[in-house]
Amino acid sequence: MALDPIDKSILKILQKDALAKLKDISAAINLSLSPTHDRIKRLETEGYILNYVTLLDRKKLDLGLVVHCQVTLDKQTRSHFSEFEKTIAQFPEITSCSLVSGSFDYYLKLVTKDVESYNKFYQERLAVLPMVAHINSLFVMDEIKITTELPI
Repeated sequence: MALDPIDKSILKILQKDALAKLKDISAAINLSLSPTHDRIKRLETEGYILNYVTLLDRKKLDLGLVVHCQVTLDKQTRSHFSEFEKTIAQFPEITSCSLVSGSFDYYLKLVTKDVESYNKFYQERLAVLPMVAHINSLFVMDEIKITTELPI
């Protein structure tokens, strides 16, 4: 089902604040409470809204280092892709994993306390995976823009 401008407005509001009160949303979109509630429930049911989450301040949690890793597998076979994906899904340090085209196979984003803790993760968990041929690590110096909002 196509989204109308009111649906898009609701999604924009919820992207900025998942805890926005129904009365505030309905006031912002100029719609009464019941139809606003129905639209939100429909957006959830139809899968436009996948989940409601809390964003945490990683630095306050002593996770000061962000690392991007370019990972190349030794063989581009279905079993190696599957095994790699299943394995790294178990690593809480990895916050994002994308299968990409180009000169490497996967692009990972991970967070750790510091360079030493990353080195330990790298040596003991990531580099020892039998299907991994090469890892290129990029250390983030400063995060200029971080958002979970999609451009609706």
